[in-house]
Amino acid sequence: MTNRATAAGAGSSHLPWLSYGCLALSMTLVGSYVGLSRSLVAVFPVFLLAWLRFGIAAVAMLGWVRRRGDDPALSRRDRWLLFWESFLGNFLFSICMLFGVAATSAVAAGVVMAGIPAAVAIQSRLFLGERIGRRVAAGIACAVLGIAWLAFARSGADSAAGHEPLWGYALLLGAVLCEAAYVVIGKRLTAQVSPRRISALINLWGLALVTPLGLWQALGFDFAGVSIATWGLLVFYALAASMVTVWLWMRGLRHVPAPRAGVFSVLLPVAATFVGVIFLGESLSAAQLGALILSLAGLLLATAPYHTTAK
Repeated sequence: MTNRATAAGAGSSHLPWLSYGCLALSMTLVGSYVGLSRSLVAVFPVFLLAWLRFGIAAVAMLGWVRRRGDDPALSRRDRWLLFWESFLGNFLFSICMLFGVAATSAVAAGVVMAGIPAAVAIQSRLFLGERIGRRVAAGIACAVLGIAWLAFARSGADSAAGHEPLWGYALLLGAVLCEAAYVVIGKRLTAQVSPRRISALINLWGLALVTPLGLWQALGFDFAGVSIATWGLLVFYALAASMVTVWLWMRGLRHVPAPRAGVFSVLLPVAATFVGVIFLGESLSAAQLGALILSLAGLLLATAPYHTTAK
């Protein structure tokens, strides 16, 4: 299975368009719920929100937990990787992202999270030994330039930005590092474990990790005061965050090198930013729009057809 994934992921004239589509759709959905989560954290305490998310998804993915006939048995290494994938990519990412976006804004989350491709490239080089080809490096550079441009544009967009606490941005940066670890660990896992089973097992770990804190906040929460629309948004958030996006990402990651897959994460801040602007009434300047276009140009640069074996 490892050889098949490596062969499919190698750069060549044959591109894994289905895998690219899965990665793109996954990050677009993640960006959407990052933006919409600002509305949810205004209603639910963060740990309760995370607990409900994992709980709803656990019910939906019950049938994915069991080992199927063609699935290999989990090794001790696989079990530890599943734990760290959940702890960093689910638990810590959710906590850092939810607290960070609550303290700042959806647009601010988009600004900081545009740095995910660079973080993925660095971690995949350090821990996977994967080469970073020139085209992918140029795409990552576009994403980094985009984040810098967005940061400067954001600081001058309105005076309210000055009141956003630095610790909120620090938490968003922590979410970036967690998301990068999620990509790198996921690349190792997909060589041995099916995307469906990875999705279900790391969600169960996330539920176990957050349950004590979730129950603590649930004791004093008024569930009757939550509107039907908010419950519907919560169900979408739970299924998108824990089920659909994870399955799509792991399916795409099996056939795409981690540095190139990481470039698709620019779609996360793009989607988060536009959700903030369209649905939450946040501002978007011409400079911010230009920065997002630059990030998308980096994605096209990293994935466009080219004839080389470099990754």
